[in-house]
Amino acid sequence: MSITVELRGLRLFGRHGVHAHEKENGQDFLFDVDLEVGERGVSDRLEDAVDYRDVARAVEEVSDARSYDLLEALAAAVADELLRRFAPERVVVRVVKPAVKPGGLDGTAGVSVSRP
Repeated sequence: MSITVELRGLRLFGRHGVHAHEKENGQDFLFDVDLEVGERGVSDRLEDAVDYRDVARAVEEVSDARSYDLLEALAAAVADELLRRFAPERVVVRVVKPAVKPGGLDGTAGVSVSRP
């Protein structure tokens, strides 16, 4: 058995991007996180589980700590921090820029990073 702690659509304001206006004005970013934690939490005791509130705060702390030019670097930094703090078997982090229209078309731009 393997439990996955999931966060979907975690909306955080950040000043990430390669353009000056992105760093100055900032924008919203959406984070999806999958943290495979084995059987932690099966005991039905919070102290045995990975608390999704702590996962959300970790994502926010990484995003707020500095400005990233690329979504790839931001997603990798989040994944690395989640590995460090929670020691999951596997982590997948997806970051989406909901306000961006890729190539002027409807849709969203994002990246996913997985560890290990």
